[in-house]
Amino acid sequence: MFDAQLDPTGHILTLTGPDGPQRFHAMWLRDNAWDADTRAPGNGQRLVALRDIPADTKMTKVAVSDDRITVSFSPEGKTITYEAGWLSANAYDRPAPAQKGWTSAEIEPWDARLMGSVPVGDFARMTQDDAALGDWLALVNRYGFGKLENGPIEDGALFKVVDLFGYVRETNYGRKFEVRTEVNPTNLAFTGLGLQAHTDNPYRDPVPSVQVLYCLESSAAGGENMVVDGFAAALRLRDEYPDYFTALSSYCARFEYAGEDGVCLQSRRPMIELAPDGELIAVRFNNRSLAAVTDVPFDKMQIYYAAYRRLGEIIDDPAMEVTFRLEPGEAFVVDNTRVLHARKAYSGAGTRWLQGCYSDKDGLRSTYAAMRRADMKEAAE
Repeated sequence: MFDAQLDPTGHILTLTGPDGPQRFHAMWLRDNAWDADTRAPGNGQRLVALRDIPADTKMTKVAVSDDRITVSFSPEGKTITYEAGWLSANAYDRPAPAQKGWTSAEIEPWDARLMGSVPVGDFARMTQDDAALGDWLALVNRYGFGKLENGPIEDGALFKVVDLFGYVRETNYGRKFEVRTEVNPTNLAFTGLGLQAHTDNPYRDPVPSVQVLYCLESSAAGGENMVVDGFAAALRLRDEYPDYFTALSSYCARFEYAGEDGVCLQSRRPMIELAPDGELIAVRFNNRSLAAVTDVPFDKMQIYYAAYRRLGEIIDDPAMEVTFRLEPGEAFVVDNTRVLHARKAYSGAGTRWLQGCYSDKDGLRSTYAAMRRADMKEAAE
């Protein structure tokens, strides 16, 4: 049950329902109308620009019928009906975040305690069952990574993983890259040494926001894959040393890669990136690609490096990591703007062959959101 009241000026509507009172401005309501004159019926895109809406728009009348709110606007003389549930879901009348580094309710930071419940999906099933795919995408969206099992053992199989949710992003490394490692190698390029947890390609702008690693061969002992939640690491840094968090989120680092002829990739972004309202939106951490930091004031450089060191210590803490082994036909997908990945060292004899590629998070999120909308629409019918 909802109640709606206009203020005397006609500029503010107060909608009171199960979630309490929520206020809406006249211009916001008019701009977000869903009538056929304002929005295209097929795709929901606006048919009018803000300049087409009178600057002196106000509300003259409001009526409530069940969960429908009907509002009349002047000077257009236009009447629009809104779903109260839609208004509540899109309400913006809420307190400002208490501190910087907040995340949405759909994001769940994690540490090593997630080891017993690593997000896993069956590839073969997901290619046939949209519900199984939707469940797995929900886990990837929440935790920032997901493992896949029961995939084909064939060259290029990783492209079939990307096909589940998006498109391959081609880079100077090609559509895919090979990760071949031999224990006791004759060439150091095929080293079995472990790698520190990192995000990939921080020197790109924009950075590839999804990475896929697919196992085709695994006969070496060791070499387990490891993931660390960069959001959880950043939040731990904030809680331990607020000044360190401020330093890494307030100043840009520089990243660079120039390891090939004709290639010089550079970016300038903070290691901990926040939206203007303080939302934690990205972490970039890759010691191998960090260029000279030149955007930090002289009197802040010492605390900046102390913060960088401490963030690395947190990332290296075994209490933050989740490890798992990839067998042939298995893969994992990571949100490269959030989750750091690494590889444990190899020992013994054998080989390890993985293929990797990049994609983008907008495709994954779009697929997941579209499936959720379809499910909600089906449930409402």
